[in-house]
Amino acid sequence: MSRVSVPVRRLFHATDLPLPAYATERAAGLDLLAAIDADLVLRPGERRLVPTGIAIALPPGYEAQIRPRSGLALKHGLTVLNSPGTIDADYRGEIGVILINLGDAPVTVTRGMRIAQMVVAAHAAVDWDERDALPLTERGEAGFGSTGMLQETES
Repeated sequence: MSRVSVPVRRLFHATDLPLPAYATERAAGLDLLAAIDADLVLRPGERRLVPTGIAIALPPGYEAQIRPRSGLALKHGLTVLNSPGTIDADYRGEIGVILINLGDAPVTVTRGMRIAQMVVAAHAAVDWDERDALPLTERGEAGFGSTGMLQETES
């Protein structure tokens, strides 16, 4: 696993909260915490922007992806609405997480609760090479579900 140094700024409303951390040694995502002053109740179907109390300075060529926590999704139907959300290397504001309750009961978000995961990843920039035709492949233009369909066999 490679490592990258990322400057982080803890904002005034999160001075008592720990910085995002990996839950296990081999975890890919850092847990993001809710930096809220009071409990937040999300009713079924409701969405809210939840502050994390941190701002970061990613190096060029990196992004941070904001993803749901599987336990919250399974147990409560709580997920990240624009998943994965992207934090660009030139963004310096507070990281916020758009949570939505897709469950059938209200969910209470509390201060310091682990609400999402952040995965920092390298990415490539694209230089378009416009052409009249693309190289052929066996799959061709077959899309949505085409690789998972059962093949009919002759009897």
